[in-house]
Amino acid sequence: MKKNEFLKELKDLQTENKDVKELYMEVSALAMKYLSSQWRPYTGRAAYYFSIEYLMGRMFYNNLMELGVAEQVKEIFAKKGVDIHVFEEVEDAALGNGGLGRLAACFLDSAAGLSIPLYGYGIRYKYGLFKQQFINGYQVEEPDDWLAWGDPWSVRKERESRVIHFADFDVTAVPYDMPIIGKRINTLRLYQAEGSDEAAKISEYLYPADDTEEGKILRIRQEYFFSAAAIGELVDKFVQAHGTYFKRFPNYHSIQLNDTHPVMAIAELIRILTKEYAVGFSDAVRIAKRTFNYTNHTILPEALECWDYQLLERILPDIAAVFKRLQSCAGREWKKLGCTESESEKMAIVQDGRIRMANAAVYVASTVNGVAEIHSDILKKEVFAAAYRYYPDKFQNKTNGVTQRRWLMLCNSELSAMFDRYAAGWRSDMKKIEMIDTSDQVVLHEFIAVKETKKKELLQYIREREGIELPKDCMVYSQIKRLHEYKRQLMTAFAILRIYFDLKDGKLPDFYPSVFLFGAKAASCYYRAKGIIKYINEIANLVNHDPQTRDKLRVVFVQNYNVSYAEKIVAGSNVSLQVSTAGLEASGTGNMKFMMNGAVTVGTMDGANIEIVEKAGRENNYIFGATVEELTAIRDRYDPNVILTKDLEARRVVETLTDGTFQDDGNGYFSELYRSLTEGAPWHKADNYFVLYDLPEYVNALLKANSEYGNKELFSQKALYNATHSSYFSSDRTIAEYAADIWKVNEI
Repeated sequence: MKKNEFLKELKDLQTENKDVKELYMEVSALAMKYLSSQWRPYTGRAAYYFSIEYLMGRMFYNNLMELGVAEQVKEIFAKKGVDIHVFEEVEDAALGNGGLGRLAACFLDSAAGLSIPLYGYGIRYKYGLFKQQFINGYQVEEPDDWLAWGDPWSVRKERESRVIHFADFDVTAVPYDMPIIGKRINTLRLYQAEGSDEAAKISEYLYPADDTEEGKILRIRQEYFFSAAAIGELVDKFVQAHGTYFKRFPNYHSIQLNDTHPVMAIAELIRILTKEYAVGFSDAVRIAKRTFNYTNHTILPEALECWDYQLLERILPDIAAVFKRLQSCAGREWKKLGCTESESEKMAIVQDGRIRMANAAVYVASTVNGVAEIHSDILKKEVFAAAYRYYPDKFQNKTNGVTQRRWLMLCNSELSAMFDRYAAGWRSDMKKIEMIDTSDQVVLHEFIAVKETKKKELLQYIREREGIELPKDCMVYSQIKRLHEYKRQLMTAFAILRIYFDLKDGKLPDFYPSVFLFGAKAASCYYRAKGIIKYINEIANLVNHDPQTRDKLRVVFVQNYNVSYAEKIVAGSNVSLQVSTAGLEASGTGNMKFMMNGAVTVGTMDGANIEIVEKAGRENNYIFGATVEELTAIRDRYDPNVILTKDLEARRVVETLTDGTFQDDGNGYFSELYRSLTEGAPWHKADNYFVLYDLPEYVNALLKANSEYGNKELFSQKALYNATHSSYFSSDRTIAEYAADIWKVNEI
């Protein structure tokens, strides 16, 4: 970008009598104007990232930083009497739910930063996940109209629209291109569905409820819509440039399927090749096998998508037929390999009238990867054990990462400046921060000052957003992530109550004043998750208004948690709570963001926590809880009621669900939570996620961290050591591994 020309024009920009939205649109449009000269199509071998979510967050500050003009823009606006922080009013582009979508955003950022050609494809939803507010402690969802602020960072490419065919109607896929800025400019292409009211529903909402047939059909339409639009585009461009010798198609395209949602793309490529270009089915499958790669993000059965065959056949008969033929093709192959009937059933693509999308991806993909060492091992040993036996070379591990540009340079400029002083050149080679001497008293005290500054900013942000005044001198524990039972926000709630009761009983005289922060959205139809939110808000109401404890303990569940909120929380927190049941969190990326900003981890040996401990030392974190092996050994005989009989403190907190301590207005949330722990349900055993089993150790870990926080230098040295050993968790490292080991694309 011609920076000087941009800055000159910005200096001439009139700001008087303009509101934030108008200024935002004008400055963004001006940047896009000068950006366009560098934003060109690319025709060589490239990687293509297919994801149903992209949790991009607010683009304004990030893009100005990536363009290298953030400080100059700040100074220019200051001279005009405009505080650049006013643009924090701009809504996030929240086109994602959690880690899956944020990971996709980090990967695109890192690829551009490393000059690797990676292009994203997805859906341009009219509304993001939803806006969350609490009314009487209950989550209430409102449409997230992120486009109300305009979309100056995207360009509509109407001439490149294409028609997507369903059995009952057609849809026009209109692409919108967003620049991903780094050493090179890549593109995120999001498709908007147009053509009729029925068509428009496809790109209206992220993750429509699929507990009805209508909802399931809409989900299928979404997944096929963007997959078919992207595949159709790539095939057309290939034919224009290289003709119809499709054996060369994989030479130019490496497609990464981000979980099972884009697996329709496999069937669509095979459909196009066989039906439109008369390629033989076996040849089309071979081409697909060289083109696609699959990333698995979870071992939870409900997330390994299965679609009813007849339902798919009703709206996409050709795609259903491809999956059916793919099953026959795979069956013949497995027979030749000597697979047993049981193994073939476990790998089946179509079985009992259902299409198993993960199995289709595993069969076709050239590579299959998990996202943390423990997760990849579980995929090989358990989830896809049969496939691993016969296709071991497919399986890889690619531990996730987060982009240090947004999650350190942007959200924590103070710590970044400190690293500049003690590790010159770290911005282009993050490993250099490992050379910082964390025992150096000058360095350590500078870090302590930075942390206090960021905490002060966080507390002020909470005061402005939530209207809650928190103690200035406090220890901040944070658990921010999607609300799900396996992530065990409920266990944290119980731990807080244990601490609260101990404070009331005078058992914790030296407890350092602490704030527990939660940030999470519960899926609109996830009854139990909504009950957990209400329960935590009830606890907050009790704790925060008790004059006996309120100077020692506070609880805040922030509303409408999003990327911009996370930027403040990860920079200002002291402790990262990563407490999922061992073996169930594929990786986690929030843990990495906290680590990068100098927070210690209180967590289980799950997901990337294991690798965080390897890099930063168990002695610098607070690890607790049963391991995967220990849980496997007790799973069949575990009875949480034995714990409740013997452990009076545990029983005291659990019974607050039903003894009248807290009220759910007769909605049954709390009694259902109690039954889930003590009786189970038709689909799971009692305390399926071992909340009560790990609770005592969790409380001890929280109290140990609290005790050591009283020694600021000791605790801060641990925190700084975490920050200076976080370079492995940069998504630059992850993307470089994908590029070298899977996509075979180089820096250009």
